[in-house]
Amino acid sequence: MARALWKGAISFGLVHIPVELHKAVESHDLDLTMLDKRDFSPIGFKRYNKGSGKEVTWDNIVKGYQYSDGEYVVLSDEDLRLANPKATQTIDIMAFVDADSVPLTFYETPYYLSPGRGGDKVYALLRETLHKAGRIAIATVVIRTRQHLCALVSVGDGIIMNTLRYATEIRNPEDLKLPGHSGLTDKELKMALSLVEEMSEKWNPKEYHDTYREDVLKLVEKKVKAGQTHTITAPSDESPVPKASNVVDLVALLKQSLGSKGKAAAAEEPEEDEEEAEPRAPRARRSTGAGSTKSRTSSSRSTASSAKTASKPAAKRASAAKSTTKSTSTRRKAA
Repeated sequence: MARALWKGAISFGLVHIPVELHKAVESHDLDLTMLDKRDFSPIGFKRYNKGSGKEVTWDNIVKGYQYSDGEYVVLSDEDLRLANPKATQTIDIMAFVDADSVPLTFYETPYYLSPGRGGDKVYALLRETLHKAGRIAIATVVIRTRQHLCALVSVGDGIIMNTLRYATEIRNPEDLKLPGHSGLTDKELKMALSLVEEMSEKWNPKEYHDTYREDVLKLVEKKVKAGQTHTITAPSDESPVPKASNVVDLVALLKQSLGSKGKAAAAEEPEEDEEEAEPRAPRARRSTGAGSTKSRTSSSRSTASSAKTASKPAAKRASAAKSTTKSTSTRRKAA
């Protein structure tokens, strides 16, 4: 794993647990480069002095806080650390809460926490304590120039630190026009629950991947092979998204959705039976001589019997009779 993003300690009462912070996720976004459409050259950006207009190298760049119009206080990395040394080096646990009590909208970015030098035992103690108690620890930590609220969660053999949003960062959903709990019939709800049960399965994250990214990469490969690397596709007037209708028959839609997997499987089974039955018919037609005459006679009798009874058992017996006659005919031909 790459080097730690941050090193410090978890403050747990009078206990300090040395830990290292590592990224838990990585992005696989498409890396698209901005180009000049006149000659398809890449676009570049320069850091320049707004006073002189000249380019500035990283060695000459410092950070500052604008305290009034055009006036700045320069703050170095050491200034930022000294502002609150404890906050910049400690994950300070404030409380322990039930995991279910934190809404999903508060969770932001996960990080792995690994024990630092000499911290294995106390790290394991906190991990097992969180697991046995069924709770998560709410803490604060400063990463770079911002203090984050975070949750420490016991997961498997490790502890995950998930940064949380502050309450002031969560928008109020009351501004949205959300439907109430009335207006749904028991029949609609029952059928929707049936559909949920039919589609329920164990969570397997490996089954899911970014299919849109794959489609774009296929398009890139197609354009390269076609020699259309510099072809700009104009916007289409056709809308790929169908217009929604205000009138929706939920019951009809749910009925169509229910059993769709089973119907698809059932539709495939007869095709397989037909494929198996097709090779048998030509073998019967190729038979000649007495064996062939007996086969046709047996077939006529079986057909007449099937017409009288009009039942599946009779059809099965006729089919068995065909197979027996074919076998007899084959043995006599071989003799």
